[in-house]
Amino acid sequence: MTPASQAPAIEERMREYYAQRAEVYERVYHRPERQGDLRAMEAALAAPFAGRHVLEIACGTGWWTPHGARSAASWLASDVNPQTLAVARAKTMPECVRFAEVDAYTLDGLEGQRFDAAFAGFWWSHVSLRRLPGWLALLHARLEPGARVVMLDNRYVEGSSTPIARRDADGNSYQQRALDDGSVHEVLKNFPDRSSAVAAIGARARDVAWTEHAHYWVLGYTLD
Repeated sequence: MTPASQAPAIEERMREYYAQRAEVYERVYHRPERQGDLRAMEAALAAPFAGRHVLEIACGTGWWTPHGARSAASWLASDVNPQTLAVARAKTMPECVRFAEVDAYTLDGLEGQRFDAAFAGFWWSHVSLRRLPGWLALLHARLEPGARVVMLDNRYVEGSSTPIARRDADGNSYQQRALDDGSVHEVLKNFPDRSSAVAAIGARARDVAWTEHAHYWVLGYTLD
């Protein structure tokens, strides 16, 4: 089986993993060594989206949604998993927030909707290197000129991050993660550096800002 033919199977397995993990997903945000980074990112997230119509990709359980949407004109929090969306919908959110079950790889169902900003938290790392350029092009095509985009994700930190179990021929890295029922799941998890992330977003990106915290990175840019 080739890497390209493996990709759909890997993505489906990860979808199932996050569906099973939905009720306990937010444990990852309780790690003591990460609290300073998290508070700093939460505090800074609203400013880029003030007054904008925002598409959130892979919102999961909605941890980041209320922080980013505080001053937004509208905010569509999308995810492919009804299990994680159920957790997000149960939370108190700003009035501008609505939810939709949307596949991040197709963005089907969003035709005709206006977005001048986009946010994705902890999604980039789960997109294979082979699919990343096409996914970014799809996202950018859904956004208006002048749109502001913010991505944030994990840095690899020895002793805090789940160890990398293997790498494939394309350079993707994978982790082995256990759930409370004892099942073990392979999860694609990449850790880009600034140069690779900036190269990936392409020539339309301007006003690029890359911020590194101890455990996370944040990438912001504006589309021409």
